[in-house]
Amino acid sequence: MGGISRICDGGLAVTAPVPMVELWRSGRMESRHLGHAVICDPQGRIVEGWGNPAEIIYPRSSCKMIQALPLLETGAGAGLTPRQLALTCASHQGAALHVGAVGRWLADMGLTEADLRCGTHEPYDREERDRLICAHEPPCQLHNNCSGKHAGFLMLNRHLGGDPDYVEPDHPVQRAVRQAFEEVTGEPSSGYGIDGCSAPNFATSLAGLARAMAGFAAATGTGDARDRAMAALTRAMMAHPEMVAGETRACTELMRAMDGAAAIKTGAEAVFVAILPRQRLGLALKIADGGTRASEAAVVALLARLGVLDPAHPAAQRRLGAPLTNWRGKVTGEMRLAAGFP
Repeated sequence: MGGISRICDGGLAVTAPVPMVELWRSGRMESRHLGHAVICDPQGRIVEGWGNPAEIIYPRSSCKMIQALPLLETGAGAGLTPRQLALTCASHQGAALHVGAVGRWLADMGLTEADLRCGTHEPYDREERDRLICAHEPPCQLHNNCSGKHAGFLMLNRHLGGDPDYVEPDHPVQRAVRQAFEEVTGEPSSGYGIDGCSAPNFATSLAGLARAMAGFAAATGTGDARDRAMAALTRAMMAHPEMVAGETRACTELMRAMDGAAAIKTGAEAVFVAILPRQRLGLALKIADGGTRASEAAVVALLARLGVLDPAHPAAQRRLGAPLTNWRGKVTGEMRLAAGFP
């Protein structure tokens, strides 16, 4: 990699998104996705980048590891299992194992589903969705893909003694999250947007997000409270990828394929991050048009470039490399990387 030349074009800094992923059909490019990506080291230096490292984004669910830091740093989460720690970082499917785990966690705290503030949506897991339909049961907040993060918020809130509306931006829980967020990104947040789960999502530059991921990557688990928290969350994600997302999902399948070489997390609107402990590097990318298919293809390409993912692995091929087929199984096209990326 050696340097940051890829964020430049003819000696001028590139501030616009650059072509990353293309869809080709019958020899003709049909669609092109542009984006930004940054790789940082633990000192916060940009090792390599594409597009604009200073692009301000909402990280969405890609930053759940950061949102979980106060839970561990305060000691509120002492005694949580690695599976529960993975669940605090999850955008899960709402499968039975996720719903059951969050329900038990709440019960252990003397709380119920009604104490959550994440809202309700149908589970993404087909088996659980079908079970609800056949049983004539409505989904509940436990099925929300962010319910694990919110269980962690509730545990932190119990420790801090805040009021029940822990998602309010001025609540002690969210003030603690913002402080941790600004410290690990290395920059003040310019504001927040309300996420799908009703919690504030703090804005940062793409480089700031990559810098935070590099901090997680460099954590050894033998340092101060933040170091121990970062290491515990990273290791939990890599040990329990099934809790972070679910079957068929990119985060779960790609972490399994990398077998402990990296922790990765997607966020809505085509954000993706990666924590690479062996290389002590952090990665963040954003596809400008919000297309998830492109963010998954781009992160596969970058993980392969960094040597932690075999591009021939079936989980990688499903996102980049395998031919696209129609409903009759006929090959119709392919996803390709744009020239010059990565």
